[in-house]
Amino acid sequence: MSQCELILDGKRLSGEENVPLIDFLEQNGISLPHVCYLKTLGPLQTCDTCWVEINGELKRSCAVTSTAGLDIKSASPLAREAREEGMDRLLSKHELYCTVCENNNGDCTLHNTVADMGIDIQRYDYQRKPYQKDTSSPFYTYDPDQCILCGRCVEACQNIEVNETLSIDYSMESPRVLWDGGKQIDESSCVHCGHCVTVCPCNALLENSMHENTGPFTFMPSQLKRSMIDLTKQVEKTTGAQLITGISVMDMHWRQPEIKRTKTVCTYCGVGCSFEMWTRDRTILKIQPVEEAPVNGISTCIKGKFAWDFVNSDNRLKTPLIRENGAFREASWDEALSLVAKRLLEVRDTYGADSIGVIGSSKASNEEAYLAQKLARQIIGTNNIDNSSRYCQSPASTGLKRTAGYGADAGRIEDLQHADVVIMVGSNTAESHPVIASRLKAAHKKGQQKHIVIDTRKHEMAERADRFLRPRAGTDLAWTLAITRYQFDNGYADQTFLDEHVAGVDEFRRSLEPYTLEFATEVTGLSLETLTELAETVGKAERLCIVWAMGVTQHSHGTDTSTAFSNLLLTTGNFGRPGTGGYPMRGHNNVQGASDFGCLRNTYPGYDPVADDEVRERWAKGWGVDKETLPSKVGEGNFLMVQAAEKRDLKAMYVIGEETAFSDADTNNVHDAFSKLDFLVVQDMFVSRTAQFADVVLPACASVEKEGTFVNTERRIQRFYEAMPPLGDSRPDWRILTELANRMGYTWSYQHPSEIMAECAAISPLFAGVSYERLEGWNSLLWPVDAEGNDSPYLYRDGFPKENGKAQLYPLEWQSPAEVEDEDYPFMLDNGRLLEHFQGMNQSGQTEGTLKQVPDWFVEVGPDMAREMNLEDGSWVRVTSRRGSLEVKACVTDRVSGYTLFMPIHQGKPGLNLLTGEHHDPDVDTPAYKETAVRLERLPKEKGHPPLPHNNFRYGHPTPIEGVPVEVKWMQEDYHQPPEHQAHPEKN
Repeated sequence: MSQCELILDGKRLSGEENVPLIDFLEQNGISLPHVCYLKTLGPLQTCDTCWVEINGELKRSCAVTSTAGLDIKSASPLAREAREEGMDRLLSKHELYCTVCENNNGDCTLHNTVADMGIDIQRYDYQRKPYQKDTSSPFYTYDPDQCILCGRCVEACQNIEVNETLSIDYSMESPRVLWDGGKQIDESSCVHCGHCVTVCPCNALLENSMHENTGPFTFMPSQLKRSMIDLTKQVEKTTGAQLITGISVMDMHWRQPEIKRTKTVCTYCGVGCSFEMWTRDRTILKIQPVEEAPVNGISTCIKGKFAWDFVNSDNRLKTPLIRENGAFREASWDEALSLVAKRLLEVRDTYGADSIGVIGSSKASNEEAYLAQKLARQIIGTNNIDNSSRYCQSPASTGLKRTAGYGADAGRIEDLQHADVVIMVGSNTAESHPVIASRLKAAHKKGQQKHIVIDTRKHEMAERADRFLRPRAGTDLAWTLAITRYQFDNGYADQTFLDEHVAGVDEFRRSLEPYTLEFATEVTGLSLETLTELAETVGKAERLCIVWAMGVTQHSHGTDTSTAFSNLLLTTGNFGRPGTGGYPMRGHNNVQGASDFGCLRNTYPGYDPVADDEVRERWAKGWGVDKETLPSKVGEGNFLMVQAAEKRDLKAMYVIGEETAFSDADTNNVHDAFSKLDFLVVQDMFVSRTAQFADVVLPACASVEKEGTFVNTERRIQRFYEAMPPLGDSRPDWRILTELANRMGYTWSYQHPSEIMAECAAISPLFAGVSYERLEGWNSLLWPVDAEGNDSPYLYRDGFPKENGKAQLYPLEWQSPAEVEDEDYPFMLDNGRLLEHFQGMNQSGQTEGTLKQVPDWFVEVGPDMAREMNLEDGSWVRVTSRRGSLEVKACVTDRVSGYTLFMPIHQGKPGLNLLTGEHHDPDVDTPAYKETAVRLERLPKEKGHPPLPHNNFRYGHPTPIEGVPVEVKWMQEDYHQPPEHQAHPEKN
């Protein structure tokens, strides 16, 4: 950024040019009073507390940008009087009772600004509002009597989160924040992301977990608190506000030593949100995002903000368990680990190393993934090591490796916002990756990009898209091949890019000959006009991104479809620049890191091939062992491990933090396989469905009870820190694995996760410059990271990591799905995630509020089919596949239509996989979960309550606006610009 100099109160200052004056002054260590301004939100101009004088005219400093030569007066009588008038108006709407307020914790912007300004006494009497406090949300409260109408929450909801639920109507007799124009919170379209609570500058919006928990005077009964508030207001009027403010400032400082603020990284999806966790002892007071967070800033979703009850759940495992006489009994760590070591060594020595399989956790840290694969390879001697990416993202990773070289997102999440066109395929982004969806929705709302959504189901991103295409299930490869041929045939292929950066162009172009738009029309059911428009949009886009997820990868040819996406991006020159590239969305918080750090059957950490002699030599040297002791044969992935166990070829398994018994396809076969194992160890926080088959269960601890690093979907490595000690006698996975290795005859001496990372970085070129020092605080690195610590915000800028530095176009052939509908099974069952829950609900299911949002399991049925079958919301139906059947309630919705059904994957253990089969992608062995043909039968049972409550956000009616309508406030007859006084300041 260019620099400039300006003058403030006679003092010359220098800093960045063209930034809001408030930020410019902060860079110079000067704090100017302000309440409504927040860097993320921009200038709202609603609070009237940041006035300065420029050339004799009053200006709101949030709306002034730094410009060379500006002569600013902040200390002039006019500016000071205007700021004090603005604050007086705010206080007419807000009852100051800070010492007994839960929000007097150091972060209350209003309190801190009042204290900094040294307000003597309120000019205007506080006026109560004719509204009740809204306590309908299970997560937060809105108190209109404390609301200063700054509009921060509205701006956040409308233009950052882009849920578009909140608004303010300044023309009302008594303005207040409105949900869907006037609904209660829990009757509206609010998704409970908590963004509004995070940005509120006072206590008008407050987390329920903060009530009565934050200060020495906040525990008192409400009647006593009210009497203290009344007494405080009398003292204010007689003695003056400064005495009361002084007491509240002391109270604020008294609270600080008791409240611990710990930076952590979310343990739900792959977005990688980071934030502070506020705790008092083991009580989680709140999740507080900060603007410095590299991925999310101040954004969160319902789970990341509120669904942390699992940390202190009564269902947590607190001590090891050993199965004895068909039941679990508690055991000491010494007994449990000694038994695990003994049995694993016995199985290895009796049946060979490959008779054991290890599944690493996609929720554990990178360091713990590293140790899991090291245990498998160095100690057991097998490459039978995998993680849950086999169930979701292995096809995408393989498709990208075939073509571009790295099996990961091409750039940063923020780069997605720079695309002209974003195509989302098989990705319910708003519910599976909500913070990424918010970034995309914001760019779309501002008119900066075009969205095309291709899916079998009409979710939120489809409703918002410029074009929504609904092809037949499993046919994405067909339209992609045809669209790619169209680029060559119509002059849209980037020939310069292809000549300089891509190999195999001629052979690839010949392979496309059969795939005309007419062919794609016949296969997909999309019209020729629709496909032509799509092809033209792709060809004319200057910067194109493709986002995809399990709606693509969980098919029998998901690898080929992912490869085809990459081929299309290469053909059009859309790699190596911001706003271009492929973005396969990672599901679990560390499914990317688990693969990056070696929990894969064919690669060491950093994607070094296990079959490469030079690679084995390097890792053997790094670990201080003979190369011949490390296995060279590619191992089995978790899907094939389970099948091998069912055949009794695999004798023992060690499952770390994965709900394999729930997540793997064809549940009956999976459970049968686990029952046939000679020995099963499960390491988890809960007695999961998988743990119920175990011989030994080892209690792991939550991420907030340890230190480590995660890698998010964009390859970003971030540190998290210990917010509280492990619950009971649970332990970090890395410590459990270290102690187990020592009992198995190897000397592992790790005392801290940083030592594990240092070891990996010393061996793997991909992580050469990664260190805990470089990841301190909010710092992060995107791999590859060279030895000097230089990271890679976007890949392929300087070429491709393949032969001659060129990408490789990969010829493909259209193949039909492995399972399709027929007369006996006429429906195709789609399935996927819901916003409120995660996977098997082992974590999100411990929070009452998330359970309240979606209490029941269901199958979505389109209105057309519901009429034909005489179904209503809550009607009981039987869903039957070629493997099994389930009885659930019907949810009638236009999200699906015709012979497409949808079921969430979370509830109802043993769950959805009673229906799915073992047909799979032959390239990577990912089960084809999305290729499940079923029949639907109405059951003669009494209709139950609708499975989605009437107040679920999906039934709300958002009120989209451009932002906070401050101009309406200024146009009110009663409004006068400060420092003029106002007759009814409480109204606006």
